[in-house]
Amino acid sequence: KMLRTCWRFYPVLRQTILLQRSSEISQTIQQSRTIFLTPLCTKSKDKKKDNKKTGKVDINEDFLREHIKYDTLLGQMEKAIENLKEDYIRNISLRSSTGALEELRVRVDGKEHKLQELGQVVRKNPQVIVINLSGFPQTIPAVLAALQKSGMNLNPQQDGTTLFVTVPPVTKEHRENLAKGAKGLFIKCRDTIRTAQNDTVKKVRKSGSVSEDVAFSIQHQVVAIGDKFVAEAEKIYDVKHKELLGEKK
Repeated sequence: KMLRTCWRFYPVLRQTILLQRSSEISQTIQQSRTIFLTPLCTKSKDKKKDNKKTGKVDINEDFLREHIKYDTLLGQMEKAIENLKEDYIRNISLRSSTGALEELRVRVDGKEHKLQELGQVVRKNPQVIVINLSGFPQTIPAVLAALQKSGMNLNPQQDGTTLFVTVPPVTKEHRENLAKGAKGLFIKCRDTIRTAQNDTVKKVRKSGSVSEDVAFSIQHQVVAIGDKFVAEAEKIYDVKHKELLGEKK
């Protein structure tokens, strides 16, 4: 009688066992998927990181000197950076200082001179700077023109051989105008660097004296050098831009 009862419940019991096993198998498959997929995802991320690392270009200076005027190229790019720094000191300043005016370039008879070479620059009081040009009075028209075009928002007044320069207040409009001037000088610097870079590459390809692989390697390295100098110029511009607009560095 007991055996008959057990046999009656056997199908139900068997189905329960099968369902349980099915659930365990499903969990195992899911775990297996997780185990196999995780390393694949990790590899994909690692590949992206590796690609970023391989983006760096190694500069072989000896190789470049063998095929191009490498030192001349560096000199041109370094000069562009130095000119940008000097232009910012000379022409892009929030307040007109005696130092900024002394370094102001004045073109006289086809040659450029620093203002301090032509006259004495003295700050009379916090609002007025006096320029004494008694030693070279013939340069007064050129000095007046240079002051007006300096980008420092200056309006000099003449009294004989003496110029009086009123230091303008720092307004929002003045800041924005200076910021535009700073951007223009950065673009000029960037274009100078790119011109030197592109001219060098063109000369190599035009000469036909090297193989395609060598020409490509030269181009790759020269462009990387140009990128480095442009990035340096951009940093200088960013610092100046924030200074002019009163932003935190």
